[in-house]
Amino acid sequence: MRKFLLSSLIASGLAATLSIPAHAEAKTDFNVCWTIYAGWMPWEYAQAEGIVDKWAKKYAINIEVTQLNDYVESINQYTAGQFDGCTMTNMDALTIPAAGGVDSTALIIGDFSNGNDGIVLKGEKKTIADLKGQNVNLVELSVSHYLLARGLDRAHLSEKDLKVVNTSDADLVAAFATDDVTAVTTWNPLLAEIEATPGVTKVFDSSQIPGEIIDLMVVNSETLQDNPALGKALTGAWYEIMATMSATTPAGIAAREHMAKASGTDLAGYESQLAVTKMFYSAKDAVAFANSPKLPATMSKVAEFSFSHGLLGEGAKSSDAIGMSFAKGITTGDKANLKLRFDPSYMQMAADGAL
Repeated sequence: MRKFLLSSLIASGLAATLSIPAHAEAKTDFNVCWTIYAGWMPWEYAQAEGIVDKWAKKYAINIEVTQLNDYVESINQYTAGQFDGCTMTNMDALTIPAAGGVDSTALIIGDFSNGNDGIVLKGEKKTIADLKGQNVNLVELSVSHYLLARGLDRAHLSEKDLKVVNTSDADLVAAFATDDVTAVTTWNPLLAEIEATPGVTKVFDSSQIPGEIIDLMVVNSETLQDNPALGKALTGAWYEIMATMSATTPAGIAAREHMAKASGTDLAGYESQLAVTKMFYSAKDAVAFANSPKLPATMSKVAEFSFSHGLLGEGAKSSDAIGMSFAKGITTGDKANLKLRFDPSYMQMAADGAL
């Protein structure tokens, strides 16, 4: 559900309508949004159990946590300033708000896909190289599309060697059941359903590019700068939930059962999704990931893919069009157009017990 991506036309059109103030302002009321996905269900639990409220009160603010049904719409609304924060992938953070001119900060690195996304072939063809000459059905310009490109790299192929067929997520399973469709790239739970079909082979998945499809809580950078209490409250609430849901205690099981039900599955179904999601239950582990030199390298790959597919806006002349900043003072891209920041400082506070 986190997998759709706006086209560059939509992103550039949205950017043209925005009026971004030079500075945000100190305030006490905030609203963040999320959509259903295994790694983001903790936000529903946090709202339902009053955990966000508890942390917000600690810092004398109010935070509303709002579920939206449409992933793209949630990012659109965040980009338009209707929300102070929103759950999204690293690629979408770059190609929608950042490309739309909204300076955004990855406040919390929650997880990365570690098998949740995959490429499946039907019949006797059983390797990634067998994609050559085939049609591949997927949600175009999504992280599934990015996964396909990365898989093709491994097989020394390119998208010119096959044909991408844009197919909505609602139609992928039914399409794969027809004789005409022999290859798909998709995500769980659709991936698991397709894999259960007799005579199919998963030839590539996100566990082979670990740490490249990342799920985040992104907040407006100016709002965060002027209101550090928002960052502290959200981060504190998140790691309280992480400690609970990762435990084998009755409370941990109950938390996961709650999240499973809220996401439309049962405990076994939800845990099977968590099994292929590398959750950063520990703030220390999330900080280590944020501090790794691999993260800037990954985002450079994402920027290259995004530029080659026209997702960095009509005015982008290279994959460096949008500047990004990382831990330890590292930057990539255009420093004069720095619009996406991976700032581990709040996660570090959590790791240090300073929240």
